[in-house]
Amino acid sequence: MTHGTISAAQPEAAEAGARVLMRGGNAVDAAIACALVQGVVDPQMTGVAGFGNLQVYMPSRGVHQCIDFHGKTPLAATPEMWTHLLEGETRDGFGFLLKGKVNDIGYQSVTTPGSLMAYAQAIENWGSWDWADIVAPAIAECERGVTVRPHMHFFWTTPDLMGRAQGHERLALTKTGRAVYFRSDGNVKQVGDRLDNPDLAATLRRIAKHGAADFYTGEIAARIAEDFAANGGLLSERDLAEYRTTWSAPLRGSYRRWSYATNQPPGGGVQLAEMLAILENFDLAAIGHNSAEYLRVVAEAMKHATADKDDHVGDPAFVDVPIERLTGKAHGKACADQIRAGQKRHVTRYAGDRAESPNTTHVAVVDEHGTCVTMTHSLGMPSGVITDGLGFMYNGCMGVFDPRPGRAGSVQPGKSRFSSLCPTIVFDGEDPHVVLGAPGGTQIAMGVTTVVLNVLDHGMTMTEAVSAPRFSATSDAIDVTNRIPRYVTEELEAQGYEVIRSPFTYGIAAVHGIRIVDGKCDGGADPGHDGVALTV
Repeated sequence: MTHGTISAAQPEAAEAGARVLMRGGNAVDAAIACALVQGVVDPQMTGVAGFGNLQVYMPSRGVHQCIDFHGKTPLAATPEMWTHLLEGETRDGFGFLLKGKVNDIGYQSVTTPGSLMAYAQAIENWGSWDWADIVAPAIAECERGVTVRPHMHFFWTTPDLMGRAQGHERLALTKTGRAVYFRSDGNVKQVGDRLDNPDLAATLRRIAKHGAADFYTGEIAARIAEDFAANGGLLSERDLAEYRTTWSAPLRGSYRRWSYATNQPPGGGVQLAEMLAILENFDLAAIGHNSAEYLRVVAEAMKHATADKDDHVGDPAFVDVPIERLTGKAHGKACADQIRAGQKRHVTRYAGDRAESPNTTHVAVVDEHGTCVTMTHSLGMPSGVITDGLGFMYNGCMGVFDPRPGRAGSVQPGKSRFSSLCPTIVFDGEDPHVVLGAPGGTQIAMGVTTVVLNVLDHGMTMTEAVSAPRFSATSDAIDVTNRIPRYVTEELEAQGYEVIRSPFTYGIAAVHGIRIVDGKCDGGADPGHDGVALTV
């Protein structure tokens, strides 16, 4: 009998979670320990000042719950504050370009973070370990020193094609960033170099001792508020004190003979649900995996879900999201009929020809008692801001809000941003069959959907499913990774599609997951990242 399986995008984090399972901790304990380590060993992907969504399925206690912890717009923000700065929208529709990049880097780009509160609530309600023991592996990693891994260095040094700040600009924004992430000669550290961040270790020790409340109403909160006030930021002590996570039942649906549970808006589960409702009307196995017709059909479903998201999906506390209509079988069939007739769905963009970078991470865990946890958490585009003495970088989530008032994604005080993250569990009857999610910006829902299809329609193992070449359509163009043959995409181009080929062999999110068949798990870690799946 195994203790469980964990899949995560960083080997150190996956190992930390595996050790928890080996020592008798449950899947929630393992997931949160892993998540805290991820914030240490991949500190531009996630951290205590980030956001995300967590789904927990614990049949032994009758629990099936989601915690949404998206970042909220600071109360000092106003809908019109950036209207005069608007320059364009990213091609995939997941970010806006403003003069001076004020929404992208620096103190005004930060939303009120929810990650640490959600981690603590998960342990308090469903964990079996003490909070201090959950934080301990992250402290140990920080004190040991972090080795720069290839994907970490990739983010720092790969040119940004969006018009946003470059990775090295974010690292160099503050004194701590320059000290931790750069060599003495002024160049960013290289693969194999060591990162020492004693301030982060001290912050984690304080969090272990005083709990997450210190971040929101205690000494850490006071230091955060003082720093932001001194540097023209929007975030205040009141924002931190009034932040609340949102608890909800999962968004549920069915696809062929399976059922699934994903997250509610403002997350991307509604997109995944809409795409599955459309694609259920096609025999995808007969069409042929990654054939030209397969790419056309699935890409058009992606375009329908993207256009509907742009028009209708936002924070449900501020926007009336027509979830039942968008995810319903009737809407899915109507969209499928248009696709079958050869119609191309148009996706409107303000301007620009750039895409969003995938700065997020994921963890999926299944334990020996059948508890399943899937959590996607992120900094968005990291702000670059590190408060002196605290060591962690803050999220940069204001970049996704629409600076034009009166829209689903417009800036409003206390509002959560839309994000594509969609931690998902697929059930075969009453039993969990697939537990997955992904980092990847606006491509998350697209990557997760394609992997779900790979498992359910094409019978792949989880490793096969996350490794197969992927594609996406979040604009009028179809994006493909470089392992999809040109003889396939030439057929699409002959039908009038613009096909944009990535130079990378992997991409379109980085899906991590676990498949369960007859009580046995097989995990898959996207080979485009540095992660691993471990069964212990």
